[in-house]
Amino acid sequence: MKKIVCDNYDEMCRAAADQYVEQLKQKPNSVLGLATGSTPIGLYDELVKRNGEGKIDFSRAHAFNLDEYHPIKQNHPQSYKTFMDEHLFNKVKFASTRIPNGEATDPEAECDKYNADLEAAGGLDLLLLGIGTNGHIGFNEPAVSYPLDSYLVKLSADTLESNSRFFTDGEEQPTTALTMGIGQILAARKILLMISGAGKAEISKKLFEGKLHTDVPACFLLLHPNVTLIIDKAANGD
Repeated sequence: MKKIVCDNYDEMCRAAADQYVEQLKQKPNSVLGLATGSTPIGLYDELVKRNGEGKIDFSRAHAFNLDEYHPIKQNHPQSYKTFMDEHLFNKVKFASTRIPNGEATDPEAECDKYNADLEAAGGLDLLLLGIGTNGHIGFNEPAVSYPLDSYLVKLSADTLESNSRFFTDGEEQPTTALTMGIGQILAARKILLMISGAGKAEISKKLFEGKLHTDVPACFLLLHPNVTLIIDKAANGD
């Protein structure tokens, strides 16, 4: 795993954007796996800026998102479709975009369709990941075993608590989600992992102590041959 330690979050986002510039120079029609959450927001802002400056072009690239709540309306303010539209898809032209359908009445069938669509696209060339405080990647929560392909997952109490701030009082918060499986994540030809903030220092330390923890899904990334970690000093424990 290649590790890039940055002084702060803004420097992280610029370094991550450089990875995308290089990827799309080498393969303009790349299949990009994208993530949501607070960590990639600055990266998406930087990509939108560079796209406007003509330094990067997504018009031939294809996007597949890691996950989506289920059930949730696609136009819900906290859906990941809304997030991606607001931060990237409405600002940058892609050849195609695909997000798991949180409105699907048959989530297992939607996962099968998502798996087939990703396979038909040729798999992921570059996958962006963050990490949860409990070590989850995508919505692969701590467990003793993990599905390989996309699936419907029950969210952990830690994840529900962490995400509860995004939902209004009295609103029913989704307790399940559609997520890429560990096998799909590890099948990506390149992985870009971003970790930011002192709140992630503890899980970062556990990730890099030289052991594989079956209850820390992110540890599977240590087995991948092409991972670039971009981390700020706060998350690195510096």
